[in-house]
Amino acid sequence: MHLQGSLFDQTDEVRLGSLRGMRRTVLGDGAWLDLLPGWLSGADALFAQLAAEVPWQAERRQMYEQVVDVPRLLAFYRSDDPLPHPVLDEAREALSAHYADELGEPFTTAGLCYYRDGRDSVAWHGDRIGRGRRENTMVAILSVGEPRDLLLRPRRGGSSVRRPLGHGDLIVMGGSCQRTWEHAIPKTARAAGPRISIQFRPHGVR
Repeated sequence: MHLQGSLFDQTDEVRLGSLRGMRRTVLGDGAWLDLLPGWLSGADALFAQLAAEVPWQAERRQMYEQVVDVPRLLAFYRSDDPLPHPVLDEAREALSAHYADELGEPFTTAGLCYYRDGRDSVAWHGDRIGRGRRENTMVAILSVGEPRDLLLRPRRGGSSVRRPLGHGDLIVMGGSCQRTWEHAIPKTARAAGPRISIQFRPHGVR
């Protein structure tokens, strides 16, 4: 899978920027999004390392009356697992500090998804396994690799929101977002290079 490097991020030094430039969008029903393009410099170098070194898992799941392949590769790191790159520890700590007053607890786990091309996707869902079903919470997603569209739609119906994410972009879904909105990475027939997303969540949210 070929990664088209970013024209705006030509460094191999993997490092985080400041979170001060975060911009919030109020979605309604108590949900909101924070977006910070290019939070991570050296995102292409991080993508290459994660793609090569993470122990990716291909999973199969029951869908209605048949078992199907999950259309992406997965990895999950619990709170006590070493993360696959030091900058991910730094990102988790920085996010925990930045949102300490609003969230009231740290981000602890990290889930990784590898979208190899436009055929890989994730269907409409909210992270409602565990406490996210009944409590406000946050999910922070750092993206490396080529951009893919993240779509969001209100569960009760209404217009969707589209945010392209890749090359070190950060998005944080907060408030009631996991309960009142759904999100997805749709399949695309357009040429789409590989992307990896790193999702930071508090304890008990999946």
